[in-house]
Amino acid sequence: MSDHGVLTRSDGAILEVTLDRPKANAISLATSRRLNDVFSAFRDDPQLRVAIVTGAGSRFFCAGWDLKGAAAGEESDSDWGAGGFGGLNHPRNLDKPLIAAVNGIACGGGFELVLGTDIIVMEEHARFALPEINVGVLADAGTIKLRRRIPYHVAVEFLMTGRWMDAQEARHWGLANHVVPTGGSLAKAREIARQLADGPPLLFPAIKQLLRHTEMVAEHPAFELHDALSAVQKVLRSEDLKEGARAFAEKRKPKWRGR
Repeated sequence: MSDHGVLTRSDGAILEVTLDRPKANAISLATSRRLNDVFSAFRDDPQLRVAIVTGAGSRFFCAGWDLKGAAAGEESDSDWGAGGFGGLNHPRNLDKPLIAAVNGIACGGGFELVLGTDIIVMEEHARFALPEINVGVLADAGTIKLRRRIPYHVAVEFLMTGRWMDAQEARHWGLANHVVPTGGSLAKAREIARQLADGPPLLFPAIKQLLRHTEMVAEHPAFELHDALSAVQKVLRSEDLKEGARAFAEKRKPKWRGR
């Protein structure tokens, strides 16, 4: 059942989140708050390890901010939820892996939603854009994040012109991990999610925390930060670390316990 245009489905340790707001899966204020609730619940549920985000239909992943809502009075600086627009602009302590299954156009806030994930699967017909420049809106999350993902001059042109980027170019710049045939993004995302769900659960928070805290830090101080991160220390003191070594020596698959 859809709640403000957001469908959720759990398959074991994997959560699937689908935007379902015809015709373009645009995000209203209520939809954004619902997404924030969904991602917060995902973060806090120990049974869920990986989430997939996708869109309903085959034309749009997400067209971003619902401008009809804006025309009706929704302000761009409204309370979109604790994690910002769509729940993934600046989520708090969301250290579990997120996969985007981009099944069509992802523009504006829809592209910013994609930038908030960790692994991106694009269908060959999918496209990205930040067209906010054309309506006088600052793509704030896109401006902050895109420069950290692709070369400066490519990011600036993309932001200042609002032009489109197809799947092949996105893969060229490293914005897409995988480009798959039309209709294949969810299957590929599920394949990756199953692999991650079977992995050591303590490692993913450690990886995400270390990446986040050292993104703009030089190498030597980054190692000092490494020693101070709680998720890293949890890994170093874990039973899973010993289990991984035993399993390797015994030539068997590890039995991860998350402790």
